[in-house]
Formats: sequence, structure tokens, C-alpha cells
Amino acid sequence: MKQELKEMWDKCAIIIKDNITPEQYDTWFACIEPRSYTDGQLMLAVPSQFVYERLETVYIDLIYKVITRVFGSGVKLCYTIRQIQTNQADDQQTAETTVAHDTATTPAATADFDSQLNPRYTFDNFIEGDSNRLARSVGQAIAKNPAKTFNPLFIYGPSGCGKTHLANAIGWSIKQQHPEMRVLYLSAHLFHVQYVHAVRQNKTNEFISFYQTIDALILDDTHELAGQTKTQNTFFHIFNHLHLTGKQIILTADRPPIAISGLEERLLTRFKWGLQAEIERPTKALCRAILRYKAKQDAIPIPEAVINYIADRAAGSVRDLEGILNSLVAHSVVYKCDINMKLADLVMPRFVKADDTPLTLTQIKRYLCQHYNISEAELCSQTRRQPINQIRQTAIYLASKLTNHTNTQIGQQLGGRTHATVIHAIRHIQQLADVDTKLNQELQELEDEIRRSR
Repeated sequence: MKQELKEMWDKCAIIIKDNITPEQYDTWFACIEPRSYTDGQLMLAVPSQFVYERLETVYIDLIYKVITRVFGSGVKLCYTIRQIQTNQADDQQTAETTVAHDTATTPAATADFDSQLNPRYTFDNFIEGDSNRLARSVGQAIAKNPAKTFNPLFIYGPSGCGKTHLANAIGWSIKQQHPEMRVLYLSAHLFHVQYVHAVRQNKTNEFISFYQTIDALILDDTHELAGQTKTQNTFFHIFNHLHLTGKQIILTADRPPIAISGLEERLLTRFKWGLQAEIERPTKALCRAILRYKAKQDAIPIPEAVINYIADRAAGSVRDLEGILNSLVAHSVVYKCDINMKLADLVMPRFVKADDTPLTLTQIKRYLCQHYNISEAELCSQTRRQPINQIRQTAIYLASKLTNHTNTQIGQQLGGRTHATVIHAIRHIQQLADVDTKLNQELQELEDEIRRSR
């Protein structure tokens, strides 16, 4: 029976070694001696009260996971503490005190635990679209049942697409639905800095022990671990411990695990264990939805034309959208003006590189034909019937404003019109716009749409 118990404990030791550092094992586990296993109760002998307390406060989750795997479910754990005593004759004797693991012991209080989560990033303001629907749905499922569905969750995508927002949203949702859990968010860079500091202070064991107490670990920008061999090695042991003990792990990066060079193979395989969820750059439709939501949430009076203009020019980065909107509001307040296209034109170049390529008449003709649902043949024909004639004159007017073509070139590309005809069309549309506010607004909107459509 003792030999069988020893073999089973040896199996436990192998699993434990794979989840902690060699130093931790030598300090806290190598000294453990299995004494008995009867009626579902496992007795372990430890050399001191200090070792017992350390095992109970730091490693108890790991121990229970391991013994449940090896011995089966429902195992009751108790310890016998070997203590050296000296009698009156100065003869040393070993006395043992038996203590049972208190199954009613609760985890460390989480009320004062700083999760480092950004309170601005929640599911409520994470707008769903085709580019992020899968990742968002998976995140909500994880928040409901941490470590029960997808573990680890690896979120990847280009910068500014919402990975950090989603990771924080999952963290907040976990805290709301499971307030007893310790949730921690940090960047991979900060993790590395903390590790280096711990090594310099000779506190590596304390560093690892702290992270092994986390119930849901969120590591942002995981690709920054690339090339940091010692940091990766430490994170590997932390990852193993958390995964084995049923704790949730959420990772983000700017690329999938397989594309991160400088990542150790054993860490790479673990990153691929769970689910890899990609967040793509937001579509223009999603950008518009995000801008509308933020404008409504902050009561920002912003015209739909400006929303469309920003979404079309800044599509691909939620971070840019926020920056542009904040800048518009600041300029509006400081200069006491409305948010309009003129203000948007002033702000946008600071966030989006302007396309200075001149428009062509071909682009203008193509857009107007689509907008008014006519063919290019009709636009360039000799007919003077309405509304074809006015659409043609509008094309001439816009071409004179938006392209580098001469009046002669414009006339040639619109059915062979003469220079005089082109001049007449430009003046005619300008005169109408000067007295017709509705037409003037329509021309401005057409100009904006043509610029965006190229």
C-alpha cells in the first residue's frame, strides 16, 4: 500500500514540477512525504508549520487540482507537521501535529484588489460589427463561465481595431458576474518590467506566487514577449499553473501566435490550445455606428455628413475615430463654432494623411451617373432635356472645381462641348447655387461624396 501511495504521489510531483519553477518545487514540495490514503483522506507530512502555511496560502489550488487528477474527486487533504522537540535530558524527539485543510477557507479578499482594468471599456460601448462579432460573442461566453469554454482566448488583429477594449470588457464582465474572482489586466511589457525588477530584488518566487493567485489573467500585446527568453520561461510556468487550476487566460496580440517570431515553441503551442479570435479593421459601416454611438452618448451635435466623412477617411482605426471626435469637440468649444465639414477638414489632416491626388473627370462622371441613375452615354449626349442637361452642367461645374482639367478638356470629355458652353454651364450652376440654398447644400454634399468615393 505504501509503495502504491508513493507511486501515486510521484505522479503528482511530475505534474507539479511542470507548473512551477524548480526553485519553488525544491523549496516547498520536495520536502513533502505522503503518509497515508484511507477513506478518501490523503495525509501529507511536512517539516514545519511555515511550510504548511505556505502550501495552504499559495499552492492549495494547484495541489487540489493535481491530487484530484491522480487520486480522483472528493479527496480530503490533511497534514502532519513534524516538529523537533527537546526533552529534559536534551534528547531530541520528533513530535507531529495533524491539521486538516479547511475546505471553508475562502480566497483572498478581492474588494481591495486593483484589477488595472479601464472602466471606459465595457461591453455596453463595444459596438458590434462584422469585423468583431465572433470575438465579442466568445468574450461574453467566457465572462459568463470563465475557463469553462475557451481557455486560453487569443485575440489578435491590427492596432486600433478594439482588442484592448474587448479584453477589458471581458475582465469587467467577469468581475460583475463573479465578484469573488481576482481579475488582472496588464501589458506584456509591464509584465517583463516587473519580472526584471523581481529578479534584481531576488523576489522571483514572490513574483510567480502572486500571479498564480490570479483567477483571470489578461495579458495585452503578448507579441512583446518575443525574444525575452527568461520572461517567456517564467510566464510559461505561470500559464501552466493557471490553466491546470482552471483559471481563465486572455491574451491579445497584433498577429496570430504562429506569426510571432521569437516565441518559444512550448509557449506557442499553449497559446494555440484554446481559441484564436481575429478582430479585423472596422468597416466603414461600423465606423459610422461607433461615431453615432459616441456622439449620442456624449450629446455631441454632429451632422450625419461629418460622420460619413470621418468614417470614410479614418476607416480602419477605432482609436483614430475617438481622437478625431475629441479634437472636433475641443475645437468647437474653444472657437465657439459648430461641428461641420469645414471644421472636419481642419482637424482630419492631423489624424489621416490627406490624399492630394487631383480628381479626374472620369471619377466625377462615374459618381454622378451612379448617384442620379443615368448612363454615361446619356450624360455625354447632345440632349438638352431635363434633368440630364442640369446633371451635365453640374458635372462641368464640379470638374472645374475638383480637377486640373482645362475647360477645353472638360468639354471634350462631356460630348465635345465647346469652351464657351463649359463657361456658360459653370456660371449657370454658380448663379443658381448663390440663390438656392438647397442646391448649394446638394453641391457641397456631392463634392464631399466624390472626394470620399475615389
